[in-house]
Amino acid sequence: MLKFCPLSSGSKGNSIFLKTEKTKILIDVGISFQKLEKKLLEINEDIFSIEAVFITHEHFDHAGYLKTISEKLNIPVIINSETLKRIYKNTKFLPKAKIFTTGEEFEFNDLIVHSFSLPHDTLEPVGFTFIKNKTKIAVCTDLGFVTSLIKKRLKDTNILFIEANHDVNMVHASNRPKLYKDRVLSKHGHISNEECFDLIKDIMHDKLTHIYLSHISEECNSIDLLKNKSQIFLKNINRDIEINIAYQNKISKCIEI
Repeated sequence: MLKFCPLSSGSKGNSIFLKTEKTKILIDVGISFQKLEKKLLEINEDIFSIEAVFITHEHFDHAGYLKTISEKLNIPVIINSETLKRIYKNTKFLPKAKIFTTGEEFEFNDLIVHSFSLPHDTLEPVGFTFIKNKTKIAVCTDLGFVTSLIKKRLKDTNILFIEANHDVNMVHASNRPKLYKDRVLSKHGHISNEECFDLIKDIMHDKLTHIYLSHISEECNSIDLLKNKSQIFLKNINRDIEINIAYQNKISKCIEI
């Protein structure tokens, strides 16, 4: 049994719920305890049954509510050392941490976990893959460009949670400051829709069955645009893949296997 459910995705806060027979975890906690509790109840899950929080990097939209959630639940935080150091520097809060070395494989209950480096403007950002039996889930957001390592780590993924942050033309046409535009479009910012679909095409295989397009900019992207691009993409590759949107303000489709 496996349940994967994005609870919130975007610049206003990120969190994903993952459940197996022996494990219930959150990946990132960029939304409040109250919102998390409410969202989990909507999918018939109890926040007090969460066993650990995995953190990808220290930005507020991914780790902003770590202190509150750690204190209320008294659970371990799975994190690398540089991210932990920056969170402590910013908040003076030191959670009950289980530190991993980026790039290593480790086990958490019945999950096999692998972390991998991402190019983003933080100290040591990571993506994760989680393997349960023969199902591999990949969480890969907040990356400025696609490296060969990323393609290697996403190989053989069955459920892919991947960033489709912006449309380049919409970034240039927006009223956002030049500093914002330069950051988003840089090699340590976020990948575009085109880069996202190019990555999916590069790692395509017969057992990739579910894709979430995530961390979608509210001003510099469009869900309708992404849905249209998804339809064209699926038509061109002629494969039976489900492409879902990971929403900011509502729970996205849950996958239960």
